Amino acid sequence: MQVDLIIQARWIIPVEPASVIHENYSLVIDEGKIVDLLDSQEALLKYQPRSLEKLENHALIPGLINCHTHAAMSLLSGIADDLPLMDWLQNHIWPAEQKWVSEAFVRDGTDLAIAQMLRGGTTCFNDMYFFPEVVAQQAVQHGIRANIGLIVFDFPTAWAENADAYLTKGLALHEQLRHQALISMSFAPHAPYTVSDEPLQKLRTFADEMDLTVHMHVHETAFEVAEQQQKTQQTPLQRLNDLGLLTPSFMAVHMTQLDAEQIAFFAETGAHIVHCPESNLKLASGFCPLAQCLEAGINVALGTDGSASNNDLDMLGEMRTAALLAKGVAGNAAAVSAMQALQMATLNGAKALGLDAEIGSLSIGKAADVVAIDLSEIETQPIFNPVAQIVYAASRQQVSDVWVAGKQLLKKRQLTSLDLADLKQRAAVWQQKLAG
Repeated sequence: MQVDLIIQARWIIPVEPASVIHENYSLVIDEGKIVDLLDSQEALLKYQPRSLEKLENHALIPGLINCHTHAAMSLLSGIADDLPLMDWLQNHIWPAEQKWVSEAFVRDGTDLAIAQMLRGGTTCFNDMYFFPEVVAQQAVQHGIRANIGLIVFDFPTAWAENADAYLTKGLALHEQLRHQALISMSFAPHAPYTVSDEPLQKLRTFADEMDLTVHMHVHETAFEVAEQQQKTQQTPLQRLNDLGLLTPSFMAVHMTQLDAEQIAFFAETGAHIVHCPESNLKLASGFCPLAQCLEAGINVALGTDGSASNNDLDMLGEMRTAALLAKGVAGNAAAVSAMQALQMATLNGAKALGLDAEIGSLSIGKAADVVAIDLSEIETQPIFNPVAQIVYAASRQQVSDVWVAGKQLLKKRQLTSLDLADLKQRAAVWQQKLAG
């Protein structure tokens, strides 16, 4: 049987089932899908590939899923470091955005982010930002998978003048993009403190009718929770639950302010948490009690947040930080294993986005979103367990090859759909504008 591609690798880590690591196996890909996973010698007897990739020192993993980011904010990386969230946001980020955000800003920032994400093994990102139509356009152009946030605020921005306008434009964009193979969509109300009850009720109705997920910053800081309690006599979680938003289609980003009772309650709703440990640490927002959340049965995915508060889009680094921080917060070295961290960055993200039938593991029938990591570098020697080396020792510079839906977007560290020299030049132009 003729197929498009066979990738031979020293290790294949399918993630599903979690306990399996295949050695000297091959991934068989045809028409953008995984059609088989078997011993490398058997693969060449059974299939005739149009292309054969031999990666003798590599581990193959599912494409990493960055489940929360603001891609275009890559242009704001380092612009306001070492500040707490509300000072950072209100006195630095929002003024910069008000002055500079435009279609051109979002295009160039998104391209910069896509390049960084692909070179770090991210094949799908869940975005929340202005001009989402531009984000989607750039994702399609460069072949990366994206979940586009249909943003909502109460106040005017460069993209829309009020909550109704955000919703109207979001609905029109959904209609325009709903047949794009690599694009999915979520409603993305920014946060409980920036969106009032009426637009939240409207978007919940739309989300139910259109079968869309909802993606929102929630319980990010102690200040946010206290302020909302003072204004509404409820925690943000209580308010969102009363509005009917806490369902299996809801992604709560950050969730650093949780007690045992709230964890148990949230678990019952079936909603998902998107954990962004490095952003939370950098802004001193607090710690999501990850081990307790996982133990309660909550599906927890991983995100980097935007580069302005991280300052990178490195999902390998995010896995390591998530696992190590969880152990420290829980006071338990066994909390959050390397495999659990890898699941959070792949299959759990797919589940949160409602895409787990299509991506998140190297399973037959799923899309061929695949990442190859070269473990032959001295920094990852010796290798007793490739999953542990990926999570605790490997760097994004060891990501050698990336495929999305079977199309190779990174080949031996070289991007196939983006020009690095051009990107650097565009980033330099924005650096001069933003510094002025």
